[in-house]
Amino acid sequence: MDALFINPDSSAKAYQGLAKVYSAIEPPTWALLLAESCRSKGFGVGILDCDAERLTINQSIRRIDGMRPRLVVFVVYGQNPNSGTTSMMGALELAQAIKEADINTKICFVGSHTSALPRDVLAHNCVDIVLLNEGVYALHNLLKSNLANDLHHIKGIGYKMQEKGGCIVPVLNPSQCVVPQERMDEDMPGYAWDLLPYDKKPLDLYRAHFWHAEFDHAKRTPFAAIYTSLGCQFGCDFCMINIVNRVDNGNDINAADSKGMRFWSPAWVKREMRKLADLGVRTLRISDEMFFLNRKYYVPILQQAIDEDFGFNMWTYSRVDTVRKDALDIFKRAGVNWLALGVETGNQLVRQEVSKGSFKEVNIRDVCKTINDADINIISNYIFGFPEDTLETMQETLDLAIELNTEMANMYPCQALPGSPMYHIARKNGWELPDSYEGYAFLSYESQPLPTKYLSSAEVLRFRDEAWQSYFTNPEYLNLVEMKFGLQERKNVEDMSSIQLKRKILIH
Repeated sequence: MDALFINPDSSAKAYQGLAKVYSAIEPPTWALLLAESCRSKGFGVGILDCDAERLTINQSIRRIDGMRPRLVVFVVYGQNPNSGTTSMMGALELAQAIKEADINTKICFVGSHTSALPRDVLAHNCVDIVLLNEGVYALHNLLKSNLANDLHHIKGIGYKMQEKGGCIVPVLNPSQCVVPQERMDEDMPGYAWDLLPYDKKPLDLYRAHFWHAEFDHAKRTPFAAIYTSLGCQFGCDFCMINIVNRVDNGNDINAADSKGMRFWSPAWVKREMRKLADLGVRTLRISDEMFFLNRKYYVPILQQAIDEDFGFNMWTYSRVDTVRKDALDIFKRAGVNWLALGVETGNQLVRQEVSKGSFKEVNIRDVCKTINDADINIISNYIFGFPEDTLETMQETLDLAIELNTEMANMYPCQALPGSPMYHIARKNGWELPDSYEGYAFLSYESQPLPTKYLSSAEVLRFRDEAWQSYFTNPEYLNLVEMKFGLQERKNVEDMSSIQLKRKILIH
């Protein structure tokens, strides 16, 4: 085996009591893309999904030792923006165990956190090589090499060089380009679905978000998630999504410096969707950051889903200012039953401060009504603790959430995620940042949000947790769940809201 792609497990620390039942278990999208890309070039590959199989460190070590890969690639991504950082917890623990087990393999890291802070990741003793962006071409060239004395020729990687005196020096080679638009179908030709573990049938170890399955545990699996495009053309301060497009090794580069979108062809998307439908998947996430943006790209994909009668229950993202009333019919007919809206905050001035004015003035209430009128459910996303937030503006956000009363609401404490413009602003201004990877996990015990100009991290986190409880125990919300999905589903939500998260900074 040339390369073993590992999806580490950090779920217990990242999600606390929610990990066992309620959190989603998503297929490792980037491990699947990278594995298929390398396989298409003739390399032998495998995937070890420690998250899906809930493998212990010892179990993982035995598997890796038995496969004898030349290169172990920790693919430290995730569908939540913070996952690339929080997944470092499990990745480093397993990487260190590989070194201690004296397995003869090189250890490589790739992912959003690695793209954001390659020197920091390379500084860990258990990391031999880092890929500096999405890593497709660098990985191809790396697997052609001897993984030893010819690393200095390979663009887009960082590695450790031993100087004559024995001193180990980290080196970042010149950058490598990401896969260009015209090469997407050829150089990232699909997903290696057949390499994923399963129990009784393909993809049955993966489970959809609780709400995606209408709060019915039985509908959560099998589950899959795919991209039809990569990246985002906007540059919000709090977002680090575009950092994997990075082609500049400068210290001050952030995600906003790498804006842009690339698309796979409708034929490529149709082929991957057909594979999933044939594998029995009915619950599917379209993970694109900006799916509901450009009719040129989304209409052919949705029309294919209708024509092929895939029968998917899908969800995807939309900005609040890109929802088109005349497009909602094709979304619904294609099986898009949920749209995720980045409402973020109830205060327009706070929103403009972090989105660089890229949000158009829209009436969010009208947008939500338009979506619901099309018989599509809404996941509204809110963030508490932007730099300009006060208790009053955060209350505005909660009041708006309760007023909108959408079928699902995600509530996040604001984090200056590595790779985001906000992270660089925080470093420059000396704002307090988490001192551990777990501190960046929204739901973890160690969670440490960014303080605002007016509030401490603890005040932000306390407000967020109380806001979440207020929303999910609100009788009007529970009545909505019961009316839309059923009495048992309402009880399932009530069971979920009974789980109390423990927070270190809130313990007196």
